[in-house]
Amino acid sequence: MNVISPQPGYQTIALSSPADILIGGGAAGVGKTFTLLLDPLKHATTTPNFESVIFRRTYAQIKMSGGLWDASNKLYTALRGAESRQTDLEWLIPAPKGRSRVKFAHLQHEKDKFNYQGSEIAFLGFDELTHFTETMFFYLLTRNRSTCGIRPYVRATCNPDPDSWVADLIAWWIGEDGFPIAERQGKLRYFFRSGGKYFWGDSIEDVYQDCQWEIDELVEGSRGLIQKQDLIKSLTFVGGSIYDNRKLLEVDPAYLGNLNAQDEMTKNQLLKGNWKVRIDGSELYGYENFIAMFSDTDNSRPSRDNSRYITADIALMGSDKFVVGYWEGKTLMRIVVVPKSDGRQVYELISSIAKQHNVPASNIIYDADGVGGFLGGFLPGSVAFHGGGTPLEVKDANGRKIKENFLNLRAQVYYRSAGAVSRGEYAVSEEVGATMYDDRMTVRQRFVYERRAIKRRKPDADGKLSIIPKEEMKPILGGASPDLMDMFAMREYF
Repeated sequence: MNVISPQPGYQTIALSSPADILIGGGAAGVGKTFTLLLDPLKHATTTPNFESVIFRRTYAQIKMSGGLWDASNKLYTALRGAESRQTDLEWLIPAPKGRSRVKFAHLQHEKDKFNYQGSEIAFLGFDELTHFTETMFFYLLTRNRSTCGIRPYVRATCNPDPDSWVADLIAWWIGEDGFPIAERQGKLRYFFRSGGKYFWGDSIEDVYQDCQWEIDELVEGSRGLIQKQDLIKSLTFVGGSIYDNRKLLEVDPAYLGNLNAQDEMTKNQLLKGNWKVRIDGSELYGYENFIAMFSDTDNSRPSRDNSRYITADIALMGSDKFVVGYWEGKTLMRIVVVPKSDGRQVYELISSIAKQHNVPASNIIYDADGVGGFLGGFLPGSVAFHGGGTPLEVKDANGRKIKENFLNLRAQVYYRSAGAVSRGEYAVSEEVGATMYDDRMTVRQRFVYERRAIKRRKPDADGKLSIIPKEEMKPILGGASPDLMDMFAMREYF
């Protein structure tokens, strides 16, 4: 991947903005990462001891081919005297009477944010902000401070994600059609955050009028060391289009074709930069109810109780992933995603989680179709799930057993799961949702991505309900199976 500077547009607005916080969230190929790497050099080359840290969610994302570290090598080597320290993932940048530093770091787990207690970070950068939790972002904001003479500031990039906390943060800049509002590009707004709530205004004075009592208390407590403008942050959003980046289109014209070849939802997000697109009424899980699982994780929620379960979607050395979920009631409390595994690892991982959380064998279910079939002899008493099997009999309101009109067991658990989700019976813990599924998505993002592939199929001649087969799901998911959703739906077996 070449580092290519975009033409004036996104880069010009982003690099010249006076905002305390700027979020670049346009389509793919705009030049967001290039600009993020370029921004700290405005001060690092002129101001000694200017400290910059650019975060990516995982170490692997920093080091992957074409990632931040590769891109920085192609940009920063042009600076005379710049020194690369690969072990520490940092660059020492020469400045008059000293030098500055640009460091790359990761925040894979929520607790990692506390590694930066006491840090002083003048330039705080986030690449793919939607991969980070809101609490990570605002905790690191407390480290955004400076004694080098430059006012500290924050810059972040992301691709459109309508299901993220970032989408709510930048809602004022996005139109009802999901596209950035042209006249609001780069326009500053001001906010004060208290108790997780945002107070917005078009000026510092607007925000101050709404929060005067709390702001005055903080100012008075500082004995004049801070003023109200220090407590009220300015924020702006900048979108962008791949068509602004003519150099990229000249060097790699096939990239546009790659974006255009995606499914309709992905194309609207990555090619067109739409922040609200949600398509297809045949999806089994309603969008709003599905998303609600990730926002309501209070311990008092009825979906969490003392019953404990494990659901496992088995995969060995193929392209799919081995996924194990640990449940308390109908709250998914823990997840382990293994890219490649052998039979022993599968057995040992499930056994280890069961022992750690006291899950009885009868409450363990695994996908026994295909490679999972071998587990039966190793996990006696557990449930072997055969998706093509006969649907379970259920009890009606009078306690009588009835047969439900589903084509097979897989369709039954999926339909019943979707119904339970619509009634608010399921929840996913914040920790699970924020876990990285792979180098590109969090578990929450992957769940939402896979949800699109679980579609109703036209009832057969006998009126039996079913879902589309996996061979129709895989093209929707880029050739992969819905590993997370299969693990999730099996919980309904119990």
